[in-house]
Amino acid sequence: MNTTTMPIADEVVAATRLWIERAVIGLNLCPFAKAVYVREQIRYVVSPAQDPGALLDELKQELRFLAAAEPEAVDTTLLIHPQVLTDFRAYNDFLSLADEALAELELEGVLQLASFHPAYQFADTTPDDITNYTNRSPYPMLHLLREASIDRAVAAFPEAEAIYLKNMETLRRLGVAGWQGLGL
Repeated sequence: MNTTTMPIADEVVAATRLWIERAVIGLNLCPFAKAVYVREQIRYVVSPAQDPGALLDELKQELRFLAAAEPEAVDTTLLIHPQVLTDFRAYNDFLSLADEALAELELEGVLQLASFHPAYQFADTTPDDITNYTNRSPYPMLHLLREASIDRAVAAFPEAEAIYLKNMETLRRLGVAGWQGLGL
């Protein structure tokens, strides 16, 4: 990344870190996030991609990087792409290509992808449904996770399969005004 884009990248990372602190950790939307955040094991990559093809190439590069990295140094990666796939439908369509890349690199069962977007919308919800905010981030991003880390976290957290239900209830109690009060 050249120096002319670094201030923008710094702002993107700062907004993402604030979202992690106030929403993901602050609301306990992911009980596993705090440990890797505090230990600084999250890799933040701000993509300069301006088209899906370039983003797919970068995703493959980051998948290879994470698979080869020592977990103690980099446990997870956020591939943030503020200039491409800003439309949620296009982003959602891209997720199948992302999954294909994981398979192509023979990393299924090693890594997995989670999706976050400023306009995230679950099936069978309206765009303004507060439960969509469980996956709403300041910028479109792909979260690359190690399966082994997920397995360890799930084993340590009773009833991990109910996290998403708890998150929806948390957001219903918070409401849109409460979410806006987070200053994200």
